[in-house]
Amino acid sequence: MRADIGLEDDAVAETAKMLNQVLSDEFLLYTKTLCCHWNIQGADFRSLHLLLEDQYTSLSEMIDTIAERVRAIGERSLGSLAGFHEHTRIKEFAEHRPLPDAQQMLSNLKDDHEAIVKELRLQHVNIADRQHDVGTTSLIEDLILKHEKMAWFLRAQLND
Repeated sequence: MRADIGLEDDAVAETAKMLNQVLSDEFLLYTKTLCCHWNIQGADFRSLHLLLEDQYTSLSEMIDTIAERVRAIGERSLGSLAGFHEHTRIKEFAEHRPLPDAQQMLSNLKDDHEAIVKELRLQHVNIADRQHDVGTTSLIEDLILKHEKMAWFLRAQLND
């Protein structure tokens, strides 16, 4: 059933497409963060293991919020690994190669968070100015803040 919330059908479709792409990026980053959490090694193992647990827990909540926003505007959210892979911009670690060391893992995750922030900033302008979708604009702003904080925490752990 169509949501009668004051948004044009074209705007809803465009927003849902964008949100599903962000959802895909978030899901891949969530999975990648889990992989790092499970496989990180080194002298800082305990603190990094806990940091990554905090981050994948936050990402899980963000994924749910994004998918629910897609549903709230009356569209279908993605929900399959194939769908996420088709729409993501995040690169996974190669399965057949050794995982990077702890510093490289953190740097890679930081880069992914920052890439998502950049994309969200671009989408913010479109959603706020062209579509006047206050709910999605608010969600994007919240996601930007969360990703900036997670990237900061990762940067703080990286060697200079």
